[in-house]
Amino acid sequence: MNHLLRLLTRALREYRLIEDGEHVLVALSGGKDSLCLLQLLAERRHIYPPRFQLSAVHVRMENIAYETDTSYLEDFCRRLDVPLHILTTRFDVDETPTRKQKTPCFLCSWNRRKQIFNLAQELGCQKIALGHHQDDILHTALMNLTFQGRFDSMPALLRMKKMPLAIIRPLCLCHEADIRDFAEAQHYQPQKKLCPYDTDTHRTSIHAVYEQMNQLNPEFRYSLWHALEREGKLVEDSRDY
Repeated sequence: MNHLLRLLTRALREYRLIEDGEHVLVALSGGKDSLCLLQLLAERRHIYPPRFQLSAVHVRMENIAYETDTSYLEDFCRRLDVPLHILTTRFDVDETPTRKQKTPCFLCSWNRRKQIFNLAQELGCQKIALGHHQDDILHTALMNLTFQGRFDSMPALLRMKKMPLAIIRPLCLCHEADIRDFAEAQHYQPQKKLCPYDTDTHRTSIHAVYEQMNQLNPEFRYSLWHALEREGKLVEDSRDY
């Protein structure tokens, strides 16, 4: 834990992710990344500064067969002394294909985030913490460059334009391999993923390209990260959701 906690603390400081006295809402999917994020933040809140309040939210989709053991999540949060809010929502998929039709994954994610945004404002939170790690951010940068023709990614800090909230990614300096090792050591209970829309995407192909680039240059990860920093892509404002 100490290594990951040091990286999280460094991210909080370098990107000013949490200010003293703020209320942070962690989006708890039940996967290893969000479980690790919540555990690290629960530990970090006792180290000053900054001093902050912590809550968690888990969103379930009633019409998607994506199983989660909420009793495990409730017990996990209880042991960390973090209040957990469990919300249920749904989305409808238009099976008629159109050029501008959003994918089921986009619609599901949109509905989940809408519920999280609403709860964050009800609770008076200033920040919503997501469990994306450095590998997620770098893979997204490569995807956007390859398929969208733009160089950006998921920022460590994203201030919302239409609401008094910001999205933060405190695991932004953490490697997925380290999180996986930590999750195994902590014996996290895997959540079942049975979503009918969960298929291979461009992200799978980009992961293979990313590994090839790492073989070509072991410092590739840090080169790409520093490029995002130089272009100001890790702290952003004024994006609508």
